[in-house]
Amino acid sequence: MSAKRVVLAYSGGLDTSVAVKWIQEEWNAEVIALAVDVGQVPDADAQYWDAILERAKAAGAVEAEVIDAKAEFASEYFGPALKANALYEGKYPLVSALSRPVIVKHLVDAARRYKGDAVAHGCTGKGNDQVRFEVGVRTLNPSLEVLAPTRVWGFTREDSIEYAERFGIPINVSKQKPYSIDENLVGRAIECGEMEDPWAAPPSDIYDLTSHVSDAPSEPREVVIGFERGMPISLDGELMPMERLVPLMGEIAGSYGYGRIDMVENRRVGIKSRETYECPGSLALIVAHQDLEGITLERDVMREKARLESRYAELVYDGLWFSPLREALDAFIDSTQQHVTGEVRLLLEPGRCAPNGRRSPSGLYDYGLATYEATDTFRHEDAAGFVRLWGLSAETWSRRQRPGGVV
Repeated sequence: MSAKRVVLAYSGGLDTSVAVKWIQEEWNAEVIALAVDVGQVPDADAQYWDAILERAKAAGAVEAEVIDAKAEFASEYFGPALKANALYEGKYPLVSALSRPVIVKHLVDAARRYKGDAVAHGCTGKGNDQVRFEVGVRTLNPSLEVLAPTRVWGFTREDSIEYAERFGIPINVSKQKPYSIDENLVGRAIECGEMEDPWAAPPSDIYDLTSHVSDAPSEPREVVIGFERGMPISLDGELMPMERLVPLMGEIAGSYGYGRIDMVENRRVGIKSRETYECPGSLALIVAHQDLEGITLERDVMREKARLESRYAELVYDGLWFSPLREALDAFIDSTQQHVTGEVRLLLEPGRCAPNGRRSPSGLYDYGLATYEATDTFRHEDAAGFVRLWGLSAETWSRRQRPGGVV
C-alpha cells in the first residue's frame, strides 16, 4: 500500500474504530475519519456526533468530520427507490444499499478536500458493502486507491473487540451481544450472533423500531399519505420533508408491529445470508405508493414498470447506483410519475398495514365505466365482438391443431 493519507468511511462502530488505529499501526498512514449522518440515530443531537468525533480521535484519527446528509439521502436516494417500488428479492427495501452511494459521494469529495490519496471502508470480504463502496468510488474517481483493512487483518469479531480494548478505543459492542447493526432513515439491518443459524428465531431484544404484535394498540388506526409526482409529501394532511416523514411513518407503523423482515437473501458475492430487518416506515410508504400507482398509471405502463422494478432493486443492491442503467431506469420511472399525485389511506392493525382508500385528481378510475348502477356508461353491446376477436386466435388453433380435435 502506497497511500499516506486515507479518508475512512467512519461509522463509529467496532470495525471502523479499530480500522483507524490499525491503518496507522500497520500501514503508517494518516487517517481522516468521515462520518455521514443518514439518520442512523433518530433525533441524535450535536452531543452524539461530538462523541463520535471524539471516538475517532481517540482511535488516532488526525481529522474527524460529520456530514449531515439526511435530507439528501431521503430525497435523492430513498426517493427514487420509492418511486421504483424497489424491494430486493421482493422483500427488502435496501436499507444499507441505499445509504452507501451517498456515503461514497461524500467520501470522494472529502478525499479531494483533505488531499487524500486513498479512501477506506470497514466492510468484510463476505459482504455486499465492499462492492458498493469500491465500485462507487472507482466510478466517481478512478484515481483513488480503495483500501479494505478488514479483508486483510484476519480478525474475528472477538479479536476486534479485544484489539479495541487493548488500545483503549471506546466501542458500543460486547461479546455477549455481538450483533452487527446498520441503521438509517429507511430502517435497520441486524445480523451476526445466533441469527447466523437460519433456523433460530431472532432474539426479541434485537428490535428497536417495531413493537411485538402482542404489544400493539388494540384499536386500528388510519393514516393518510399525500403524494406529488410519486414522492410522499404529507402525513395526515401535514406537509413535511421526506427526512421527517419517513421516520414519523416508521414510528406509527412500528408501534403496530409492522415492518419486520426475516429472510435468507442472495448476496452479490455468491453466498446466501440470513438477514433480519425492520423497516416500518419505508415499507408502509412503498405499499401506499404502489397503491396510488394502481389508480394513476395506464395499464401497459404499470405492467412494464413492474417488470423493471426488480431490476432496479438489483442494481442498487449490487452497488451499481452510479451506473448508466440506473440513470436510464430513473428517467423512465420519472416519466411514469408525472400523474402519481394524490392520497392513500392506510389502515394499521397489529402486524398489518394495508390501503383501504385512494384518490387522485388525475386518476384513471372512471365511475361511470366501473359502476353497475343506472349511471353505467359502458357500451355493453361492444363486448360480444371484442370477446370473439380476442379469442379468435385460440379458437382457430383449437379447430385446426388442438391435440384430439375440438372437444
